[in-house]
Amino acid sequence: MPNESLVKRNVPLSSKLIQQSHLFSSLPEPLVQDMTEHFKAERWGKKSFIDNEILQRRFFLLLEGRLEMTRTHPESGRCVTLDLLKKGDGFDVITLLDGRKHEVTLSPLEELKVISVPIEKMREWIWTYPELNQKFMPYLAQKMREQEDKTTDFALYDTVTRLSRIILKNIDSVNAYTGQTDKEHTEHLVSGLSDEVLSRMVGSVRQVINQHLQHWKQKGVIDKKRNQIKINNLQAIIDDAGITNSNI
Repeated sequence: MPNESLVKRNVPLSSKLIQQSHLFSSLPEPLVQDMTEHFKAERWGKKSFIDNEILQRRFFLLLEGRLEMTRTHPESGRCVTLDLLKKGDGFDVITLLDGRKHEVTLSPLEELKVISVPIEKMREWIWTYPELNQKFMPYLAQKMREQEDKTTDFALYDTVTRLSRIILKNIDSVNAYTGQTDKEHTEHLVSGLSDEVLSRMVGSVRQVINQHLQHWKQKGVIDKKRNQIKINNLQAIIDDAGITNSNI
C-alpha cells in the first residue's frame, strides 16, 4: 500500500471552492460556474513530490497550507528559498507569464489544498475578463515588490537583520483574532518553520539561525519550543530589523 502522504487526492469541486481564491472572489457567480469545469482540486500530502514540469501545463492556486519554493546550486548543493507561498498565492506566476520552464523545487511544508487550471486557459481569462485582470495585476506587482525587497535585504543587510525582517513579514494578521490587539503578534506569528527552512529564507545556514534564535530566547525576546516561536518583545524584533512600526 502506498504511503498516503505521497498520494495526491482529488477534492470535490464547486464554484464556492474556486471563489476561495482572492483572484476569483469578486467574479460574477455565473462566470465562476462556467470556469469551474476547467479546474481540478486536490489535496497534497506533506511529502508529495511535485514535478515542476507540470507548471508549464497548469496554473495552481493555494487554498490551504504553506509551500516552499527553492532553488539549489547544482554543484555546492546550497539551497535558498525564493518564496514561501501561503493561502491565496498562485504558482508559478513566472511560467504563467513567459511559458518557460522554471528551475525550482516545490516542497509542501504541511498538507495542501490546491486548485489548478490549464495554463493557456488562465492566460486567456486574464486577457478576456477585466475583473480578473484587476485582481491579477496588483497581485503580480505585490510579488515583484516582495522579490525586490528580498534582493535588497540579501545585498545590504546582515543575517540578524534579514531574519528579523522575515519574521515581521510573516506575522499573520488573522481577522478572526479576538484577544487583546497589543498581544496579537504573540500567537499569530506564522510559526512552525524549522531552523533549516528559516535559514533558506534568510540565505544563511541552520547553525547561524539557531544561534540568533537562542540569543533572542535568552534575552526573553521570544519563546521557542521545537519549531513554534512566540514573540514576547515585538519592539526588539523591530529594532533588530532596522525599521519602524509604520513599515510593518
